[in-house]
Amino acid sequence: MIVLIADLLSVLVVVVVLLWIFVPVIYGRPPSVPVRPERIYKALKLANLQPNEVLYDLGAGDGRVLFMAAREFGAKAVGIEVGPVQCAWIWLRAAASGFGKQIQVRWGNFYKADLREADVVFVYATSKEALKLAPHLEKQLKQGARVVSISADFPEWEPSAFDNRDLVFIYEMPPTRGSLTSYMLKKAK
Repeated sequence: MIVLIADLLSVLVVVVVLLWIFVPVIYGRPPSVPVRPERIYKALKLANLQPNEVLYDLGAGDGRVLFMAAREFGAKAVGIEVGPVQCAWIWLRAAASGFGKQIQVRWGNFYKADLREADVVFVYATSKEALKLAPHLEKQLKQGARVVSISADFPEWEPSAFDNRDLVFIYEMPPTRGSLTSYMLKKAK
């Protein structure tokens, strides 16, 4: 009996791991790659995230950005994630840690998400995804909302702030037309 339970648990673990990895891939997203907590903190600080502001994490993965925003900055955090296992994990973690009212997770495609209430949007995407996402953000985000991008810039937008050590890009809505190059040239003057 114990061997049967151990075998079933092994199968369950394998299924969960496969779902964690492959469901995002089915939706055209790379598998979840975690960001170091120090880098998340620096990015949210650079974005000037304030208590009670609403942060959206597009492609929430394991929820670490959501928990950092809620715990360290007092923000309301909403994650959009295509992986059902990741959504369940975030929900369980939020409920167990007492952040259930401050952290929400929504199962879905962030290209179709309603982002109008966001004050800050966190994106860890490829350059190709950033290009595809830019029109959606421009259409939905309110004036003054900030977009935080890790590693990839939005090539047609000029950042309002940039950290070259950790590759953190901050953009304010509506975005200024330009590029990282135009930002760097202005800073050099």
